[in-house]
Amino acid sequence: MVGLAGPAQAAGATATYQKASDWGTGFEGRWTVKNTGTAPISSWSISWDFPAGTSVTSSWDATVTNSGTRWTATNKSYNGNLAPGASLTFGFNGSGSGGGTVTNCTLNGDSCDGGGVPGDNPPSAPGTPSAGTVTDTSVALSWTAATDDKGIKNYDVYRGTTKVATVTGTGYTDTGLTAGTPYTYSVRARDTADQVGPSSASRTVTTTGGGGPGDKIKLGYFTEWGVYDRNYHAKNLDTSGSAQKLTHINYAFGNVSGGRCTMGDSYAAIDKAYTAAQSVDGVADTWDQPLRGNFNQLLKLKKKHPHIKILWSFGGWTWSGGFGQAMQNPAAFAQSCYDLVYDPRWQGLFDGIDLDWEYPNACGATCDTSGPAVMKNMMQAFRAKFGDKLVTAAITADGSSGGKIDKADYAGAAQYADWYNVMTYDFFGAWDVQGPTAPHSPLTAYDGIPIAAFHSDAAIQKLKGIGIPSSKLLLGVGFYGRGWTGVSQAAPGGTATGPAPGRWEDGIEDYKVIKDRCPVTGTIAGTAYAHCGNQWWSYDTPSTITGKMTYAKNQKLGGAFIWEMSGDTANGELMTAVHNGLG
Repeated sequence: MVGLAGPAQAAGATATYQKASDWGTGFEGRWTVKNTGTAPISSWSISWDFPAGTSVTSSWDATVTNSGTRWTATNKSYNGNLAPGASLTFGFNGSGSGGGTVTNCTLNGDSCDGGGVPGDNPPSAPGTPSAGTVTDTSVALSWTAATDDKGIKNYDVYRGTTKVATVTGTGYTDTGLTAGTPYTYSVRARDTADQVGPSSASRTVTTTGGGGPGDKIKLGYFTEWGVYDRNYHAKNLDTSGSAQKLTHINYAFGNVSGGRCTMGDSYAAIDKAYTAAQSVDGVADTWDQPLRGNFNQLLKLKKKHPHIKILWSFGGWTWSGGFGQAMQNPAAFAQSCYDLVYDPRWQGLFDGIDLDWEYPNACGATCDTSGPAVMKNMMQAFRAKFGDKLVTAAITADGSSGGKIDKADYAGAAQYADWYNVMTYDFFGAWDVQGPTAPHSPLTAYDGIPIAAFHSDAAIQKLKGIGIPSSKLLLGVGFYGRGWTGVSQAAPGGTATGPAPGRWEDGIEDYKVIKDRCPVTGTIAGTAYAHCGNQWWSYDTPSTITGKMTYAKNQKLGGAFIWEMSGDTANGELMTAVHNGLG
């Protein structure tokens, strides 16, 4: 829904208000200021009244304050000057139901009144930008035209939240970029009255080159707790050769508690002391240095492998229960996460945030009843706060009719996400104590699959079918196996008596252990299975991963991600298969 008020007349200038979008619990508002006079304007200030209960929660390209229901927006240092005929647009996110009603507005102190641009509607959203020629330092974009009852004047092109160009046609080449780096683009149209329409959906494009591991995203989760019994550290990413092959690392997990992002295990993250032998760069920690632990080691890893981007992942299976409470105030939630991710104590470590909510408006370890809009609201709030930083989410792979994908607006949220990590594993496991045995990460369906839509291709096709660009979908790969005991049948579909023993948890084991303990018997649906004694396991191998990466390329997916890196061998044979398979 779009609401208009104005134009507000003031000393050779107009200010036009537009409620650009409405998601029930909140809205996006935009003001466009135009110098209609013959002299330059050096600064501007707009004041207006909102109905009680309606407020601005975050803003961009203006400083917004209030006194009760009276709101005032003033220019930033970089956008106060307006030449005759020039215009600018700033915006904000708000809460409450009155976002379409502004009254008593003033522009630079002069009285405002009126009702819209008579007979002139704002333009429609342009089509999602497509990428043509992509080089190390440039991206050629094109999009389908917006429509307007009075005609389109031009288009504003955004890289993240930064406007990089205004063009009259439906194409633009962005230059001066960094090799091997993802950039997210969107476009907004202006009509002949300078009204700005809604944004197109966004498109993330990765420049070529960069001395890193290719154009596809190759992301690995690094677990905070792995430094304990698993004895897996940032240095292992380096010595295994995996760091050179990864493009991104997700640090798992931060907690969501009390409506905020909080630290998980602060000792492991920032305090654990490393010896010279344990350290990425061979330099031991000292007792008085301000930052130690995983964060310091990952900073050293980034220095050694500067192509790597690192995101802090919040939630996960155990810590997803706090998202529902946090989303009662999305802007405050996003602000708390931003403040933690970019705490100056670990400046330069994180390039963005990953939100691993299992599962919005559905059940995981706990159940959420926030409603289907909550996923879109969350991603929108985080994009508004994090700007052109990376904002991603790990999402369900339940492609069944009425399943978890259908419970939340993943399609609406995708426009605010750089990509989704689709958790295409753990479809089956020994939580079904008696079986039937089935591979936990089948790529496709097969005769006898216990649940028809529980396979990777079903999830990918469903997500693409609801309008999510394939380039925003990463295929999930597990560096572990799942198994049962009490199984006599070698082929899938056998009965069992319980979970097979595992070092950390029964029913699950690292690939580096299970590959020798229970070697592969056969393959099915693009993954491997093994029967040894009375145990039955399923897991991916270098060969099956190669097949999955071919699938990812054929489907034009953005790449792949791994849960999680400590399951690989010391020489990183699974990560090598991911890297070589994606190219």
